[in-house]
Amino acid sequence: MTADNPLTIRRSDSLPPDSDADGRMVPRTDGKLEWQDPVHIVPSQKFAPSGAGYQELDISLDPEAKALWCFMRPLRAPSITPTILHEFLDLHAWIASGAILKAHGSNTPLEYYIQGSRIPGIYNLGGDLAFMIECLRVGDHEALRRYAHDCVQVVFNIFTGFNRNVISVAVIEGDALGGGFEAALCCNFIIAERSARFGFPEILFNCFPGMGAYSFLARRIGPKLAEEMIQNGKIYTAAEMHEMGIVNQLADDGYGKEATLNYIKANLPTYAVRNAMCRVRERVNPVQLDELRDITDLWVETTLRLSPSDIRKMQRFVSAQQRRLDKVVR
Repeated sequence: MTADNPLTIRRSDSLPPDSDADGRMVPRTDGKLEWQDPVHIVPSQKFAPSGAGYQELDISLDPEAKALWCFMRPLRAPSITPTILHEFLDLHAWIASGAILKAHGSNTPLEYYIQGSRIPGIYNLGGDLAFMIECLRVGDHEALRRYAHDCVQVVFNIFTGFNRNVISVAVIEGDALGGGFEAALCCNFIIAERSARFGFPEILFNCFPGMGAYSFLARRIGPKLAEEMIQNGKIYTAAEMHEMGIVNQLADDGYGKEATLNYIKANLPTYAVRNAMCRVRERVNPVQLDELRDITDLWVETTLRLSPSDIRKMQRFVSAQQRRLDKVVR
């Protein structure tokens, strides 16, 4: 799968003069959205493992370890933005093609995909609430649905190893909330620093996490506990997640990346055994793309029914996320 056009918002009310209605709302430096004429994001045909050409992903390759490191670095709020989605899809297409290691003169296949964050103390805080609010404001339901479907395509690609038997590892060095938590749950192995926190705050504005949370959690800890986590709005510590079996390994603060390197370079179990166990897990408890899409369509329906009061709560989340990011980048 390759990256398509960027998400666009089709306005149902006032349109810019002479508009064909296909444009997009883009973030300004103050975090607000403004209209921009149609633009296109195309797959980066000259992809370099250094991540050149990506705005919100920082990519590096370790040919010796046969590992690709992918760090999120959203330019606006620390969330799953439309831009980062399309960069993920572009990157995943290159992984699936098998071209990444070949570009560096290696004929051996990629074995590990490691996903982390460049924002101190934050893995990812979830869906792009500002984008969702704008979709609701202008009445563009299809843009919301495309966003949701792109989200589940990304987590499905990671969960299934990009059809290349690539083992995915999430290294959590900060808070993983909402969709950010889902972006970790789709990985085969989760390493978390002890100060990391996890949870689904969507219930606080009368919604639920719809991009894989139930599918992945139910297979890890069972439906009962999955529903409890999704509906209680609680924030969990890394130690609690480890005790529940969601986090596979704890690391001391500041040592998440080192723990990840030790994991992928360990002699036992070997990559072959780990890969086999991942495939066994998928065979016993498969996650189908249709399942993820059906659930995220229910999420879209739920989001479209949010009340003005719920949307105001979402806006307060946006403001809080921006304040937190401002503190980090000062």
